Amino acid sequence: MREKIINKAAELFLNFGFKSVTMDDIANEMAISKKTIYVHFANKTKLIEAVTFTIFENVCEGIDGICNSSDNPIKELYDIKMFVLHYLKNEKTSPQFQLKKYYPKIYNQLKLKQFEKMYDSVKESLQNGIANGLFRDSIDVDFISKMYFTGMTGIKDQTIFPLNNYDMEYLIESYLEYHLRAIVTDKGLQILNKFIKSNQSLNT
Repeated sequence: MREKIINKAAELFLNFGFKSVTMDDIANEMAISKKTIYVHFANKTKLIEAVTFTIFENVCEGIDGICNSSDNPIKELYDIKMFVLHYLKNEKTSPQFQLKKYYPKIYNQLKLKQFEKMYDSVKESLQNGIANGLFRDSIDVDFISKMYFTGMTGIKDQTIFPLNNYDMEYLIESYLEYHLRAIVTDKGLQILNKFIKSNQSLNT
């Protein structure tokens, strides 16, 4: 039952936001009593904490699967982008922004986990790109891995990029291009241009 509650709550939170969904809403959607939820979670904050880290682990598993089967670090980043956007429903409710605003303690715990995961993943991807001649061998892998995380976190800040003015897919797409153009070799640029062109055709 605990897992079912987490899954249903995750679906509701991603669609409608952490703030607006109540324990009553979750109970009604599952056709169970609110008391049943409280057997497994002491309060809404504990439920949000469980949901947040379950989503994080699921996203990590998906990203690991993409990285393990990819031999092209440029394609890998675009595949990860599509996976994350699909999994998080295009982030229409901006879950991380709501976490930061209403549940800052959970947000800070999540941000640390995200940094550790993304840093290791991007660092390995950069090293693979250098080995394959797609990224310049003069780049500072440690610095760029940290800057990538900072940028990806920054574009989700609604005080800077409000979602009524910016589409999340556009923001990620633009940041990916910005990031990759700074580090690719001529060989990597040819591949990047193909991905930019194919993504533009999909969005028109």
